[in-house]
Amino acid sequence: MKKTIFHIWLATAVFLVVYIPMLHAQTIEKTPFQSGYAPVNGLKMYYEVHGTGKPLLLLHGAYMTIPLNFGELIPEFSKTRKVIAVELQGHGRTADIDRPYSYQVLADDVAGVLKHLKIDRADVLGYSFGGTVALQLGIQNPEMVDKMIIVSTTYKHDGWLPEVGTVLQTITPEMFEQTPLKSMYDSLAPVPGHWSKFVKKMVQFDLEKFNLGEDKIKAIKSPVLLVMGDNDGVDIAHKAEMYQLLGGNVFGDVAELPKSQLAILPGTTHVSVMMQTAWLLQNVPAFLDGAPQQTQSNH
Repeated sequence: MKKTIFHIWLATAVFLVVYIPMLHAQTIEKTPFQSGYAPVNGLKMYYEVHGTGKPLLLLHGAYMTIPLNFGELIPEFSKTRKVIAVELQGHGRTADIDRPYSYQVLADDVAGVLKHLKIDRADVLGYSFGGTVALQLGIQNPEMVDKMIIVSTTYKHDGWLPEVGTVLQTITPEMFEQTPLKSMYDSLAPVPGHWSKFVKKMVQFDLEKFNLGEDKIKAIKSPVLLVMGDNDGVDIAHKAEMYQLLGGNVFGDVAELPKSQLAILPGTTHVSVMMQTAWLLQNVPAFLDGAPQQTQSNH
């Protein structure tokens, strides 16, 4: 198990070191964009707005920031869309506050940013932690959400494989020393010295049991594209269950195709699913614009 954990974090670190900082420096920083802080629920929540067009909201994964998670996607998506990216409580340039994490309050924060920017409706793409926040946003504020792309996440705690919880229990702030996650935090966070408390708070939250509710997932009216790796830590049965709750698992040659879709990318893990840039850049706009999905991933 220790060897497995080491390989997981080594793969993450190599990816972040080699790809993301280079892409961020060469793309996002050279493209003009609007940024600021939205006062919502006691937070000063950092946001960026890139491009023009129909709004697309991006929600990052745990411990991540806008450039680390979306550095390569934003320049392409913003060619045809108004891309709104936020940094959630305690992440990046959004300082933590004395408030426990919950998907309900995090989704309410996101809704507050959209209201601050006077955006009535948006498509939403969320990865991992941010994907569950996106689902909760669709549950709490369906009037604000058009289509959703939910990447590599669950709607309940038991949707993760047991091994995920085992790994989470081993995480300590010290594990991140000398990694891009820690260096990025130190360079962006309003209070860099809060790192240790932030990591411990996130680990505690990640280990908490939760369930957004089968009935509430089933009641989501927005079309949803579920993007999963075939070995990303989400139980394969949960992937199928979530898709079925969203109207999938029908005999499509006889019944009408559902509005939601499921894509399982082969040979893909929780970390590497966001490395499938070519696939995401081709298929996310296709889903949002109503074009047919491509059936083959790009590796």
